[in-house]
Amino acid sequence: MTLHIALLLFDGCDLLDVGGPYEVLLTANRLAVRAGDEPPFAVTTVAVDDRQMTAYGGLGLRAEVTLEDLGPVDVVVVPGLVDVAAGTGDARLVEAVRELVAASEVATSVCTGSFLLAAAGALRDRPATTHHEDLEALGRRHDVGSVVAGRRWVDTGEVVTGAGLSSGIALGLHLVDRFAGRDLATATAAQIEHAWDPEGADQVV
Repeated sequence: MTLHIALLLFDGCDLLDVGGPYEVLLTANRLAVRAGDEPPFAVTTVAVDDRQMTAYGGLGLRAEVTLEDLGPVDVVVVPGLVDVAAGTGDARLVEAVRELVAASEVATSVCTGSFLLAAAGALRDRPATTHHEDLEALGRRHDVGSVVAGRRWVDTGEVVTGAGLSSGIALGLHLVDRFAGRDLATATAAQIEHAWDPEGADQVV
């Protein structure tokens, strides 16, 4: 069964948070097809309202669909951003994250995307991680259960939070491992030439 994964895009999102898991999932699909199997993932980029936006630093991005036209989704990936206060203060963005979380079986984040998950109510009573510089700030929030340092991701079943930036690659590989198997995840890590620890304990600070 193909798993539908929605990757949220918005103005100011971190490009590596988006591109890391995106590239991993597409590579896993390519390797699966090469082996004669069906692609395990259908990856869709989704915007809140306007499909055209600008990532942090000025690179233009264009989502495939808006939230209104997304359709069914199994997993959502929420990237982070540099201006966390602006993101969590954007009521429409937070509401969009809340809608995506409610519509999906598993909600994930990369880097400071965990703050958006928290603002959307997805991290209450749950352990979570984020960029190492932001762990203290995440821990001060009333809507986060606890924070975990030294991990590339924290998987609580319905919610998976990734650490900073390049951890989006490790998070993507974890999703491949969880939903399509260790063999494909290992092959994908080798294909993209990424040193991946399946246990997620390779955080470098």
